[in-house]
Amino acid sequence: MAASEINKITIEANVKASIDKVWKLWTTPDDIIHWNNASADWYTPRAKNDLRTGGKFTFRMESKDGKSGFDFDGIYDRVKPKEFIAYTMGDGRKVEIKFFGDGTGTRVTETFEAESQNSVEMQRDGWQSILNNFKKYTESV
Repeated sequence: MAASEINKITIEANVKASIDKVWKLWTTPDDIIHWNNASADWYTPRAKNDLRTGGKFTFRMESKDGKSGFDFDGIYDRVKPKEFIAYTMGDGRKVEIKFFGDGTGTRVTETFEAESQNSVEMQRDGWQSILNNFKKYTESV
């Protein structure tokens, strides 16, 4: 697919938490395992995160029934603490995440390149569900 043909999907959430808390919970493996799932029948049993330009992350995602699982992984292209993360997923697609703290909360915006196997709507809904779980987790701890 040519660069001009790549569909980009953007999702966002407004989290009622400081930028410091949002950044910590977004990037710390011990927290990632609590929110990184799109539905209640999936979970993340382990996460590794080397948060630096050139660093690698791997989040193991598995169905609770043990029938499916995969590693969600990539390499960080750019990290600007408490502001911006850009990475390339293992399949070559690009993702950008922006964090905007205003003193009363933090807006998290993710833009990612769509893949061609699933509909744009399905991908948007899945990524939005994970972001909503992050919001729920962050606001509850």
